[in-house]
Amino acid sequence: MALRLRPGVSITDTDYGQVLLDEQHGEYFQLNPTGALVASGLLAHHTPHQIAAELAREYEVTVEQAEADVTALIEALRREGLIVP
Repeated sequence: MALRLRPGVSITDTDYGQVLLDEQHGEYFQLNPTGALVASGLLAHHTPHQIAAELAREYEVTVEQAEADVTALIEALRREGLIVP
């Protein structure tokens, strides 16, 4: 699943994760460090399963829980119109 930022959306690292800025609407979407790891992985063309495995190692959660969290974030980013296939 290759995802990319929608044109007009930029991403920047912060001390607390990342921020996605929708330049067309002047809105931003704050990602905590876990969300930043997911977004960076997706933009690097890693699969959701690969990202979930990394989350499970980093944060000591089950792969199943990590996959559910990755899926939820992907859905939220799509719903907000920030990422596209």
